[in-house]
Amino acid sequence: MIHIPKAEYSRRRKALMAQMEPNSIAILPAAAVAIRNRDVEHVYRQDSDFQYLSGFPEPQAVIVLMPGREHGEYVLFCRERNAERELWDGLRAGQEGAIRDYGADDAFPITDIDDILPGLIEGRDRVYSAMGSNPEFDRHLMDWINVIRSKAHLGAQPPNEFVALDHLLHDMRLYKSAAEVKVMREAARISAQAHIRAMQAGRPGLHEYSLEAELDYEFRKGGAKMPAYGSIVAAGRNSCILHYQQNDALLKDGDLVLIDAGCEIDCYASDITRTWPVNGRFSPEQKAIYELVLASQEAAFAEIAPEKHWNQAHEATVRVITNGLVKLGLLEGNVDELIASEAYKAFYMHRAGHWLGMDVHDVGEYKVGGEWRVLEVGMALTVEPGIYISPDNQQVAKKWRGIGVRIEDDVVVTKQGCEILTGGVPKSVAEIEALMAAAQVRAS
Repeated sequence: MIHIPKAEYSRRRKALMAQMEPNSIAILPAAAVAIRNRDVEHVYRQDSDFQYLSGFPEPQAVIVLMPGREHGEYVLFCRERNAERELWDGLRAGQEGAIRDYGADDAFPITDIDDILPGLIEGRDRVYSAMGSNPEFDRHLMDWINVIRSKAHLGAQPPNEFVALDHLLHDMRLYKSAAEVKVMREAARISAQAHIRAMQAGRPGLHEYSLEAELDYEFRKGGAKMPAYGSIVAAGRNSCILHYQQNDALLKDGDLVLIDAGCEIDCYASDITRTWPVNGRFSPEQKAIYELVLASQEAAFAEIAPEKHWNQAHEATVRVITNGLVKLGLLEGNVDELIASEAYKAFYMHRAGHWLGMDVHDVGEYKVGGEWRVLEVGMALTVEPGIYISPDNQQVAKKWRGIGVRIEDDVVVTKQGCEILTGGVPKSVAEIEALMAAAQVRAS
Protein backbone atom coordinates (compact mmCIF):
# COMPACT_ATOMS: atom_id res chain seq x y z
CA MET A 1 0.00 0.00 0.00
CA ILE A 2 1.24 3.48 -0.89
CA HIS A 3 1.70 5.85 2.08
CA ILE A 4 3.03 9.34 2.73
CA PRO A 5 6.68 8.84 3.79
CA LYS A 6 7.81 9.85 7.29
CA ALA A 7 10.23 12.44 5.91
CA GLU A 8 7.32 14.32 4.35
CA TYR A 9 5.61 14.86 7.70
CA SER A 10 8.86 16.29 9.08
CA ARG A 11 9.18 18.59 6.07
CA ARG A 12 5.60 19.85 6.58
CA ARG A 13 6.20 20.65 10.26
CA LYS A 14 9.39 22.54 9.40
CA ALA A 15 7.60 24.45 6.63
CA LEU A 16 4.79 25.44 9.00
CA MET A 17 7.20 26.52 11.75
CA ALA A 18 9.14 28.60 9.23
CA GLN A 19 5.95 30.63 8.65
CA MET A 20 5.15 31.05 12.35
CA GLU A 21 6.22 34.14 14.25
CA PRO A 22 9.42 33.76 16.31
CA ASN A 23 8.73 32.80 19.92
CA SER A 24 5.30 31.32 19.14
CA ILE A 25 3.61 27.96 19.75
CA ALA A 26 1.12 25.92 17.71
CA ILE A 27 -1.25 23.51 19.47
CA LEU A 28 -3.47 21.04 17.61
CA PRO A 29 -5.67 18.22 18.98
CA ALA A 30 -6.40 14.83 17.39
CA ALA A 31 -9.96 14.04 16.34
CA ALA A 32 -12.20 12.78 19.11
CA VAL A 33 -13.70 9.31 18.91
CA ALA A 34 -17.20 9.69 17.44
CA ILE A 35 -20.03 7.70 19.00
CA ARG A 36 -22.39 6.05 16.54
CA ASN A 37 -24.98 5.10 19.13
CA ARG A 38 -24.87 4.29 22.86
CA ASP A 39 -21.45 2.62 23.39
CA VAL A 40 -20.74 1.82 19.72
CA GLU A 41 -18.01 3.92 18.10
CA HIS A 42 -17.60 4.93 14.47
CA VAL A 43 -14.44 3.66 12.78
CA TYR A 44 -11.79 6.17 13.86
CA ARG A 45 -10.63 8.73 11.31
CA GLN A 46 -7.90 11.19 12.30
CA ASP A 47 -8.44 14.95 11.99
CA SER A 48 -7.02 15.99 8.60
CA ASP A 49 -4.84 18.85 9.90
CA PHE A 50 -3.47 16.64 12.68
CA GLN A 51 -2.81 13.83 10.19
CA TYR A 52 -1.14 16.25 7.77
CA LEU A 53 1.44 17.28 10.36
CA SER A 54 2.06 13.96 12.10
CA GLY A 55 0.70 10.85 10.39
CA PHE A 56 -0.20 9.80 13.97
CA PRO A 57 -3.34 7.63 13.79
CA GLU A 58 -4.56 7.61 17.40
CA PRO A 59 -7.16 9.63 19.32
CA GLN A 60 -6.45 11.43 22.62
CA ALA A 61 -3.35 13.17 21.32
CA VAL A 62 -2.12 16.77 20.99
CA ILE A 63 0.61 18.16 18.72
CA VAL A 64 2.72 21.04 20.04
CA LEU A 65 5.13 22.89 17.73
CA MET A 66 7.61 25.41 19.16
CA PRO A 67 10.02 26.86 16.60
CA GLY A 68 13.50 27.44 18.01
CA ARG A 69 13.02 25.43 21.21
CA GLU A 70 16.31 23.95 22.42
CA HIS A 71 14.87 20.71 23.76
CA GLY A 72 13.00 19.83 20.56
CA GLU A 73 10.49 21.74 18.48
CA TYR A 74 7.91 18.94 18.07
CA VAL A 75 6.25 17.56 21.19
CA LEU A 76 3.47 14.95 21.05
CA PHE A 77 1.13 14.21 23.93
CA CYS A 78 -0.45 10.77 23.50
CA ARG A 79 -1.84 7.77 25.36
CA GLU A 80 0.54 5.61 27.35
CA ARG A 81 1.05 1.94 26.56
CA ASN A 82 -1.50 -0.09 28.54
CA ALA A 83 -1.53 -3.89 28.25
CA GLU A 84 -5.13 -4.26 29.41
CA ARG A 85 -6.58 -1.56 27.13
CA GLU A 86 -4.48 -2.76 24.18
CA LEU A 87 -5.96 -6.23 24.65
CA TRP A 88 -9.41 -4.72 24.08
CA ASP A 89 -8.76 -1.86 21.65
CA GLY A 90 -5.50 -2.55 19.82
CA LEU A 91 -1.87 -1.54 20.14
CA ARG A 92 -0.80 2.00 21.05
CA ALA A 93 2.36 3.80 20.05
CA GLY A 94 3.02 5.18 23.53
CA GLN A 95 5.68 7.80 24.15
CA GLU A 96 8.52 5.64 22.80
CA GLY A 97 6.62 4.90 19.60
CA ALA A 98 5.73 8.58 19.18
CA ILE A 99 9.45 9.40 19.08
CA ARG A 100 10.69 6.27 17.27
CA ASP A 101 7.94 5.86 14.65
CA TYR A 102 6.36 9.30 14.30
CA GLY A 103 9.32 11.66 14.57
CA ALA A 104 8.44 13.49 17.80
CA ASP A 105 11.39 15.21 19.48
CA ASP A 106 9.75 14.55 22.83
CA ALA A 107 6.54 12.84 23.96
CA PHE A 108 4.49 12.89 27.17
CA PRO A 109 1.43 11.02 28.44
CA ILE A 110 -1.80 12.81 27.50
CA THR A 111 -2.85 12.50 31.16
CA ASP A 112 0.02 14.85 32.08
CA ILE A 113 -0.94 17.61 29.64
CA ASP A 114 -2.53 19.87 32.29
CA ASP A 115 0.73 19.85 34.25
CA ILE A 116 3.14 20.24 31.33
CA LEU A 117 1.49 22.31 28.60
CA PRO A 118 1.06 25.60 30.53
CA GLY A 119 4.84 25.56 31.07
CA LEU A 120 5.42 25.16 27.33
CA ILE A 121 3.01 28.00 26.49
CA GLU A 122 4.38 30.34 29.18
CA GLY A 123 6.71 32.98 27.75
CA ARG A 124 5.56 32.46 24.14
CA ASP A 125 4.17 35.64 22.56
CA ARG A 126 1.70 34.06 20.14
CA VAL A 127 -0.48 30.92 20.21
CA TYR A 128 -1.63 29.34 16.93
CA SER A 129 -4.61 27.00 17.24
CA ALA A 130 -7.63 25.75 15.29
CA MET A 131 -9.89 28.26 17.01
CA GLY A 132 -13.61 27.61 16.70
CA SER A 133 -13.41 24.16 15.11
CA ASN A 134 -13.24 22.28 18.43
CA PRO A 135 -15.05 24.21 21.20
CA GLU A 136 -14.16 21.66 23.88
CA PHE A 137 -10.46 21.94 23.10
CA ASP A 138 -10.76 25.76 22.96
CA ARG A 139 -12.01 25.63 26.56
CA HIS A 140 -9.05 23.48 27.60
CA LEU A 141 -6.69 25.92 25.91
CA MET A 142 -8.21 28.86 27.80
CA ASP A 143 -7.89 26.89 31.05
CA TRP A 144 -4.14 26.45 30.39
CA ILE A 145 -3.80 30.15 29.53
CA ASN A 146 -5.63 31.07 32.74
CA VAL A 147 -3.22 28.93 34.78
CA ILE A 148 -0.40 31.13 33.41
CA ARG A 149 -2.39 34.34 33.97
CA SER A 150 -3.01 33.36 37.59
CA LYS A 151 0.76 33.36 38.10
CA ALA A 152 1.43 36.66 36.34
CA HIS A 153 2.08 38.35 39.71
CA LEU A 154 4.93 35.84 40.16
CA GLY A 155 6.46 36.87 36.84
CA ALA A 156 4.77 34.33 34.54
CA GLN A 157 4.24 35.69 31.01
CA PRO A 158 0.97 34.68 29.31
CA PRO A 159 0.79 34.98 25.51
CA ASN A 160 -0.75 38.20 24.26
CA GLU A 161 -1.81 37.07 20.79
CA PHE A 162 -4.01 34.22 19.52
CA VAL A 163 -4.06 33.37 15.83
CA ALA A 164 -6.06 30.81 13.82
CA LEU A 165 -3.72 28.13 12.49
CA ASP A 166 -5.99 27.54 9.49
CA HIS A 167 -4.75 30.30 7.23
CA LEU A 168 -1.17 28.96 7.30
CA LEU A 169 -1.93 25.25 7.36
CA HIS A 170 -4.76 25.21 4.82
CA ASP A 171 -2.75 27.15 2.28
CA MET A 172 0.01 24.54 2.64
CA ARG A 173 -2.48 21.71 2.15
CA LEU A 174 -3.70 23.26 -1.10
CA TYR A 175 -0.41 22.44 -2.87
CA LYS A 176 0.04 18.69 -3.29
CA SER A 177 3.56 17.23 -3.24
CA ALA A 178 4.71 14.40 -5.51
CA ALA A 179 4.13 11.96 -2.63
CA GLU A 180 0.58 13.23 -2.11
CA VAL A 181 -0.24 12.97 -5.81
CA LYS A 182 1.09 9.39 -5.78
CA VAL A 183 -1.31 8.46 -2.95
CA MET A 184 -4.21 10.26 -4.68
CA ARG A 185 -3.46 8.34 -7.90
CA GLU A 186 -3.73 5.10 -5.94
CA ALA A 187 -7.05 6.14 -4.39
CA ALA A 188 -8.26 7.07 -7.88
CA ARG A 189 -7.12 3.75 -9.33
CA ILE A 190 -8.99 1.70 -6.72
CA SER A 191 -12.10 3.88 -7.07
CA ALA A 192 -11.97 3.53 -10.86
CA GLN A 193 -11.97 -0.26 -10.48
CA ALA A 194 -14.97 0.00 -8.15
CA HIS A 195 -16.96 2.02 -10.70
CA ILE A 196 -16.10 -0.46 -13.45
CA ARG A 197 -17.20 -3.34 -11.21
CA ALA A 198 -20.53 -1.59 -10.54
CA MET A 199 -21.10 -1.04 -14.29
CA GLN A 200 -20.37 -4.70 -14.98
CA ALA A 201 -22.80 -5.80 -12.27
CA GLY A 202 -25.59 -3.41 -13.29
CA ARG A 203 -28.87 -4.80 -14.61
CA PRO A 204 -32.61 -4.32 -14.06
CA GLY A 205 -34.03 -5.99 -10.96
CA LEU A 206 -31.11 -5.24 -8.63
CA HIS A 207 -31.31 -2.54 -5.96
CA GLU A 208 -29.13 0.54 -5.55
CA TYR A 209 -27.54 -1.08 -2.49
CA SER A 210 -26.49 -4.05 -4.66
CA LEU A 211 -24.21 -1.67 -6.58
CA GLU A 212 -23.06 0.03 -3.36
CA ALA A 213 -21.95 -3.40 -2.13
CA GLU A 214 -19.86 -3.86 -5.31
CA LEU A 215 -18.20 -0.48 -4.65
CA ASP A 216 -17.47 -1.30 -1.00
CA TYR A 217 -16.02 -4.69 -1.95
CA GLU A 218 -13.59 -3.17 -4.45
CA PHE A 219 -12.59 -0.35 -2.07
CA ARG A 220 -11.77 -2.78 0.73
CA LYS A 221 -10.08 -5.28 -1.59
CA GLY A 222 -7.83 -2.46 -2.79
CA GLY A 223 -6.75 -1.65 0.77
CA ALA A 224 -8.99 1.34 1.50
CA LYS A 225 -10.29 1.37 5.07
CA MET A 226 -13.39 3.34 4.16
CA PRO A 227 -15.14 5.38 1.48
CA ALA A 228 -14.05 9.03 1.38
CA TYR A 229 -17.73 10.05 1.84
CA GLY A 230 -21.17 8.42 1.80
CA SER A 231 -21.57 6.74 -1.59
CA ILE A 232 -24.41 7.99 -3.80
CA VAL A 233 -26.12 5.31 -5.90
CA ALA A 234 -29.10 7.05 -7.48
CA ALA A 235 -31.29 5.31 -10.06
CA GLY A 236 -34.08 6.84 -12.16
CA ARG A 237 -35.62 9.96 -10.65
CA ASN A 238 -33.22 9.70 -7.68
CA SER A 239 -30.40 10.83 -10.00
CA CYS A 240 -31.94 14.33 -9.82
CA ILE A 241 -31.32 14.49 -6.03
CA LEU A 242 -27.80 15.88 -5.68
CA HIS A 243 -26.91 14.34 -2.31
CA TYR A 244 -29.15 11.27 -2.48
CA GLN A 245 -28.05 8.58 -0.02
CA GLN A 246 -31.02 6.26 0.55
CA ASN A 247 -29.49 3.75 -1.88
CA ASP A 248 -32.38 1.29 -1.59
CA ALA A 249 -34.51 1.77 -4.73
CA LEU A 250 -35.03 -0.82 -7.46
CA LEU A 251 -33.00 -0.52 -10.69
CA LYS A 252 -35.53 -0.41 -13.54
CA ASP A 253 -35.13 -1.14 -17.24
CA GLY A 254 -34.82 2.16 -19.13
CA ASP A 255 -33.50 4.16 -16.18
CA LEU A 256 -30.09 5.76 -15.68
CA VAL A 257 -28.08 5.20 -12.51
CA LEU A 258 -25.77 7.91 -11.19
CA ILE A 259 -22.95 6.72 -8.90
CA ASP A 260 -20.86 9.28 -7.00
CA ALA A 261 -18.32 7.37 -4.91
CA GLY A 262 -14.65 7.24 -4.05
CA CYS A 263 -12.37 5.64 -1.48
CA GLU A 264 -9.76 7.09 0.83
CA ILE A 265 -6.12 5.96 0.99
CA ASP A 266 -3.89 7.16 3.83
CA CYS A 267 -6.50 9.89 4.50
CA TYR A 268 -6.50 11.12 0.86
CA ALA A 269 -9.80 11.14 -0.99
CA SER A 270 -10.85 10.28 -4.50
CA ASP A 271 -14.19 11.48 -5.87
CA ILE A 272 -15.65 9.99 -9.07
CA THR A 273 -19.11 10.21 -10.62
CA ARG A 274 -20.33 8.17 -13.56
CA THR A 275 -23.85 7.90 -15.00
CA TRP A 276 -24.95 4.94 -17.11
CA PRO A 277 -28.04 3.05 -18.28
CA VAL A 278 -29.29 0.22 -16.06
CA ASN A 279 -29.95 -1.97 -19.12
CA GLY A 280 -26.65 -1.09 -20.81
CA ARG A 281 -28.10 1.09 -23.61
CA PHE A 282 -28.71 4.87 -23.54
CA SER A 283 -32.04 6.09 -24.91
CA PRO A 284 -31.78 8.96 -27.46
CA GLU A 285 -32.73 11.53 -24.78
CA GLN A 286 -30.35 10.07 -22.19
CA LYS A 287 -27.55 10.03 -24.76
CA ALA A 288 -28.20 13.67 -25.76
CA ILE A 289 -28.01 14.90 -22.16
CA TYR A 290 -25.04 12.66 -21.36
CA GLU A 291 -22.98 13.82 -24.32
CA LEU A 292 -23.75 17.45 -23.48
CA VAL A 293 -22.44 16.99 -19.92
CA LEU A 294 -19.37 15.18 -21.27
CA ALA A 295 -18.66 17.99 -23.75
CA SER A 296 -18.92 20.55 -20.94
CA GLN A 297 -16.43 18.55 -18.84
CA GLU A 298 -13.96 18.43 -21.77
CA ALA A 299 -14.31 22.22 -22.11
CA ALA A 300 -13.52 22.58 -18.39
CA PHE A 301 -10.36 20.46 -18.62
CA ALA A 302 -9.06 22.88 -21.28
CA GLU A 303 -9.41 25.76 -18.78
CA ILE A 304 -7.36 24.14 -16.00
CA ALA A 305 -3.72 25.20 -16.15
CA PRO A 306 -1.27 27.50 -14.34
CA GLU A 307 -2.20 31.20 -14.62
CA LYS A 308 -5.85 30.43 -15.37
CA HIS A 309 -8.21 31.29 -12.53
CA TRP A 310 -10.44 28.97 -10.51
CA ASN A 311 -13.73 30.02 -12.10
CA GLN A 312 -12.73 29.63 -15.76
CA ALA A 313 -13.47 25.90 -15.76
CA HIS A 314 -16.92 26.51 -14.28
CA GLU A 315 -17.65 29.28 -16.78
CA ALA A 316 -16.72 26.89 -19.62
CA THR A 317 -19.21 24.27 -18.39
CA VAL A 318 -21.97 26.88 -18.05
CA ARG A 319 -21.49 28.07 -21.63
CA VAL A 320 -21.45 24.58 -23.17
CA ILE A 321 -24.44 23.39 -21.11
CA THR A 322 -26.54 26.51 -21.76
CA ASN A 323 -25.80 26.39 -25.48
CA GLY A 324 -26.65 22.68 -25.58
CA LEU A 325 -29.90 23.08 -23.65
CA VAL A 326 -31.00 25.73 -26.17
CA LYS A 327 -30.22 23.37 -29.08
CA LEU A 328 -32.21 20.57 -27.41
CA GLY A 329 -35.15 22.93 -26.83
CA LEU A 330 -34.94 22.76 -23.03
CA LEU A 331 -34.10 26.47 -22.80
CA GLU A 332 -35.21 29.26 -25.12
CA GLY A 333 -33.47 32.54 -25.84
CA ASN A 334 -30.08 34.13 -26.43
CA VAL A 335 -27.24 32.10 -24.85
CA ASP A 336 -25.44 35.14 -23.39
CA GLU A 337 -28.67 36.47 -21.89
CA LEU A 338 -29.57 33.05 -20.48
CA ILE A 339 -26.12 32.83 -18.84
CA ALA A 340 -26.45 36.38 -17.45
CA SER A 341 -29.88 35.58 -15.96
CA GLU A 342 -28.62 32.17 -14.71
CA ALA A 343 -31.51 30.41 -16.46
CA TYR A 344 -29.32 27.29 -16.69
CA LYS A 345 -29.56 26.88 -12.89
CA ALA A 346 -32.94 25.17 -13.31
CA PHE A 347 -30.92 22.26 -14.74
CA TYR A 348 -27.34 22.83 -13.50
CA MET A 349 -27.48 24.24 -10.00
CA HIS A 350 -24.06 23.43 -8.56
CA ARG A 351 -20.52 24.50 -9.35
CA ALA A 352 -18.18 22.57 -11.64
CA GLY A 353 -15.88 21.36 -8.87
CA HIS A 354 -14.09 21.81 -5.55
CA TRP A 355 -10.62 21.39 -4.07
CA LEU A 356 -9.70 17.77 -3.33
CA GLY A 357 -7.21 16.26 -0.91
CA MET A 358 -7.38 14.95 2.65
CA ASP A 359 -10.97 16.18 2.81
CA VAL A 360 -13.22 15.40 -0.12
CA HIS A 361 -14.23 19.07 -0.12
CA ASP A 362 -10.71 20.12 0.70
CA VAL A 363 -9.46 23.25 2.44
CA GLY A 364 -8.14 26.33 0.67
CA GLU A 365 -9.61 29.67 -0.36
CA TYR A 366 -11.36 29.95 -3.73
CA LYS A 367 -10.89 33.71 -3.77
CA VAL A 368 -7.88 35.79 -2.73
CA GLY A 369 -8.38 39.51 -2.18
CA GLY A 370 -11.87 39.28 -3.67
CA GLU A 371 -10.59 37.78 -6.96
CA TRP A 372 -10.85 34.17 -8.12
CA ARG A 373 -7.73 32.27 -7.15
CA VAL A 374 -5.17 31.69 -9.89
CA LEU A 375 -4.40 27.99 -10.39
CA GLU A 376 -0.86 26.78 -9.65
CA VAL A 377 1.04 23.53 -10.12
CA GLY A 378 0.11 20.95 -7.49
CA MET A 379 -3.44 22.10 -6.79
CA ALA A 380 -5.95 19.22 -6.95
CA LEU A 381 -9.62 19.63 -7.81
CA THR A 382 -12.68 17.84 -9.12
CA VAL A 383 -14.43 18.59 -12.42
CA GLU A 384 -18.09 17.58 -12.13
CA PRO A 385 -20.65 19.27 -14.39
CA GLY A 386 -24.18 17.87 -14.41
CA ILE A 387 -27.69 18.29 -15.80
CA TYR A 388 -30.72 17.34 -13.72
CA ILE A 389 -34.21 17.47 -15.23
CA SER A 390 -36.70 17.19 -12.41
CA PRO A 391 -39.38 14.50 -12.82
CA ASP A 392 -41.88 17.25 -11.91
CA ASN A 393 -40.63 19.83 -14.42
CA GLN A 394 -43.76 20.73 -16.43
CA GLN A 395 -41.80 23.20 -18.59
CA VAL A 396 -40.15 20.44 -20.63
CA ALA A 397 -41.44 17.57 -22.77
CA LYS A 398 -42.20 14.39 -20.82
CA LYS A 399 -39.43 12.42 -22.56
CA TRP A 400 -36.76 14.51 -20.77
CA ARG A 401 -38.17 14.34 -17.24
CA GLY A 402 -36.30 12.40 -14.57
CA ILE A 403 -32.98 12.35 -16.41
CA GLY A 404 -30.06 13.22 -14.13
CA VAL A 405 -26.46 13.06 -15.37
CA ARG A 406 -23.21 13.99 -13.63
CA ILE A 407 -19.69 13.12 -14.75
CA GLU A 408 -16.87 13.77 -12.30
CA ASP A 409 -13.11 13.31 -12.45
CA ASP A 410 -10.18 14.32 -10.24
CA VAL A 411 -7.34 16.40 -11.67
CA VAL A 412 -4.03 17.87 -10.54
CA VAL A 413 -2.69 21.07 -12.09
CA THR A 414 0.60 20.46 -13.95
CA LYS A 415 3.00 22.77 -15.79
CA GLN A 416 1.33 21.87 -19.09
CA GLY A 417 -2.30 21.90 -17.93
CA CYS A 418 -3.76 19.15 -15.81
CA GLU A 419 -3.38 15.43 -15.18
CA ILE A 420 -6.66 13.48 -14.95
CA LEU A 421 -6.19 11.02 -12.09
CA THR A 422 -9.45 9.15 -12.64
CA GLY A 423 -9.24 8.41 -16.37
CA GLY A 424 -9.43 4.67 -15.71
CA VAL A 425 -13.25 4.59 -15.80
CA PRO A 426 -15.00 4.38 -19.20
CA LYS A 427 -16.72 7.65 -19.99
CA SER A 428 -17.90 7.83 -23.61
CA VAL A 429 -21.29 6.38 -24.54
CA ALA A 430 -19.61 3.78 -26.79
CA GLU A 431 -17.14 2.70 -24.06
CA ILE A 432 -19.84 2.34 -21.40
CA GLU A 433 -22.20 0.40 -23.67
CA ALA A 434 -19.37 -1.90 -24.82
CA LEU A 435 -18.24 -2.61 -21.24
CA MET A 436 -21.78 -3.41 -20.09
CA ALA A 437 -22.54 -5.54 -23.18
CA ALA A 438 -19.40 -7.61 -22.57
CA ALA A 439 -20.37 -8.10 -18.91
CA GLN A 440 -23.90 -9.19 -19.88
CA VAL A 441 -22.48 -11.75 -22.35
CA ARG A 442 -20.26 -13.21 -19.60
CA ALA A 443 -23.17 -13.29 -17.14
CA SER A 444 -25.35 -15.22 -19.60
